[in-house]
Amino acid sequence: MTDAPAELVHYAVVDAVATITLDSPANRNALSRQLVTELYAHLERAGADPAVRAVLVESSGKVFCSGADLTEASTEGMEAGTRRIVELQRLVATLDKPVVTKNLGAVRAGGIGIVAAADIAISADDATFALTEVKLGLAAAIISLTVHHRMNPRAAALTTLGGEVFTGAEAAAYGLVTKAVPADDLDAEVAAVCASLATGAPQGLRESKRILNRDLVARIDALGEEMAATSTRLFASDEAREAMTAFLSRKK
Repeated sequence: MTDAPAELVHYAVVDAVATITLDSPANRNALSRQLVTELYAHLERAGADPAVRAVLVESSGKVFCSGADLTEASTEGMEAGTRRIVELQRLVATLDKPVVTKNLGAVRAGGIGIVAAADIAISADDATFALTEVKLGLAAAIISLTVHHRMNPRAAALTTLGGEVFTGAEAAAYGLVTKAVPADDLDAEVAAVCASLATGAPQGLRESKRILNRDLVARIDALGEEMAATSTRLFASDEAREAMTAFLSRKK
């Protein structure tokens, strides 16, 4: 009998705030099948808990999320994975409670989709972001559903086509995150935001969020299948497979 794999995502509720912590340092919180499954389940759990008014998604270390799990992608393909990430973004956007992300360090590629799907995103001003897909022969397809809803179009073009690193302060200027603060102030800022959200009445939070995210959810529903198919096709391409193999070999 084999042991169950160690939990990669943790869940705790304090003062009406459900905190969901990504804790998969071995792959820099990459969006593996296990991590996405656990994150999805914890979001549903928070949504169903009448004691919870707001949800915080954070990481145990400085890396918030490194994007797709390229090891899984290169060996198993991404057909199911791309749809799971579309569904994850939709769940964040449609959850009856506000979702906040806290980011101290690095966010890459698919991880940016979680930040963009959240209602409020607070980042350290020196945190780093990058839409690195273009460097690997891929495109920011499935996360464009949320990222392009948040970022101004000029910033989206610069960051998507360039694939270069930008800071939390720049992410705030681009519209990707709500606010960027000095790293030393991040915990206090996020705590204050979550405490404020927790004072909201459940019906008020639910109905306000539905109004705010109506266009975003419609965008996901209209384009999700097309973007998932595009992403799956690109991950399976020879160009992307060669680039991913080279990238993984450099990391070893």
